[in-house]
Amino acid sequence: MGIVEDRIAESIAVKKNILEDKELLSRIEAAGKLVKQTFIDGGKVYLCGNGGSASDSIHIGAELSGRFQKERKSLPAISLNADIAALTAISNDYSYDEVYARILSGIAHSADVVIGISTSGNSENVYRAILEAKKHGTKTIGLLGKTGGKIKDVVDIPIVVPGENTARIQESHIMIGHIICEIAEEDYE
Repeated sequence: MGIVEDRIAESIAVKKNILEDKELLSRIEAAGKLVKQTFIDGGKVYLCGNGGSASDSIHIGAELSGRFQKERKSLPAISLNADIAALTAISNDYSYDEVYARILSGIAHSADVVIGISTSGNSENVYRAILEAKKHGTKTIGLLGKTGGKIKDVVDIPIVVPGENTARIQESHIMIGHIICEIAEEDYE
């Protein structure tokens, strides 16, 4: 097989491992239901990540605030990494490790959910965001990879993609994000 076939086969293998892990499937469903209930209760969803995971954060947030598969009202989802002014100001004045925690310290409430995305599970700024969210009673979901890293142990719902390759983990994160969006929007008009 060539590179194209090899990469597609790798992606399918990771997704097959997800499909065969009943506990992981249960966590994905629980995450979707938590996001859905958050919207029903008037809360907001905040997402954050770095690099490709930052793009995934924006993508998933846009599916919720815009629309995913059907016409419905906008759902309050905000990607914390989409505000370049806040990112650069906080990084400059404090540190990049504090950027998401600092934003959440002013906006997080107990009715909200924070979704932290990290393929290693060890992104320091995502980790600190989860810890800050917990201070406010905010529920937390981690879209993680590899071993789940230190974030796995502090989030309410750890969703750890079984794999070591960052690209394959990110591909699965988008699939899982789409599933969460579909569950979240199912009862909205």
